[in-house]
Amino acid sequence: MNQKSLLSVRNIHKTYDGDGFKVDALKDVSFALEEGELVAVMGTSGSGKSTLLNIISSLDKPTSGTIELKGKVMDNIFVEPHATHYRRENIGFVFQSFHLLNDLSVEENIAIPLILQGDSEADIQQKVQNMLQLLGLANWRKKRPTQLSGGQQQRVAIGRALITKPPLLLADEPTGNLDYNTSKEILEALVEMRSSLKQSMIMVTHDPNVAVYADRVLFFHDGQIVDQYVSRGKRDIDPILSIFKNMMERSA
Repeated sequence: MNQKSLLSVRNIHKTYDGDGFKVDALKDVSFALEEGELVAVMGTSGSGKSTLLNIISSLDKPTSGTIELKGKVMDNIFVEPHATHYRRENIGFVFQSFHLLNDLSVEENIAIPLILQGDSEADIQQKVQNMLQLLGLANWRKKRPTQLSGGQQQRVAIGRALITKPPLLLADEPTGNLDYNTSKEILEALVEMRSSLKQSMIMVTHDPNVAVYADRVLFFHDGQIVDQYVSRGKRDIDPILSIFKNMMERSA
């Protein structure tokens, strides 16, 4: 694995103030993501996982702290039009819900980001063809999303997220709507895309069966990173379960 840092999250704090309440959603969170690394962020509901993803993608602004991408502090990404430009140039998104356009075919859904950035028709056709081959969707290119299985729809969503080759893919519970066997297929697809495209990924999950596919797991509780596990290529769920169990027992 290339050990050059792609993303650095430094001392991120996020406080939500409301009428009569104050919530520290993130508390001094710091970590780095290496190029070509798949990191899982694991924790229970309300632990700060999605808040972290929203800040990294400039959908939410931290109370304090910095985001660095490729060694450069992203100090203007929380205001428009800089936020939109930052996301368009640097971030691919995969969600629990597929967010496909049902009136468009598989290849048309995947091509949307290329069309929006003004690629030529010839370039779009070639890039989409390559992506369809990588994802095993070439035989379904003319199908509509409603004609596909859940796993196939998520593959289309992955293809759309990665078609512009963004430096960073953010996946928020990407298998949340899928059964166990289909989830396995999607996770294998993500690992394959990470390897073939040297893609860096952050994947939020509450499921140890998902986290086991990551190179590294960051354990979140109450807005903080409280532990981590480095897999070194081993898909061993026992250490992940053990750390998660200990984390919950300490916080009880």
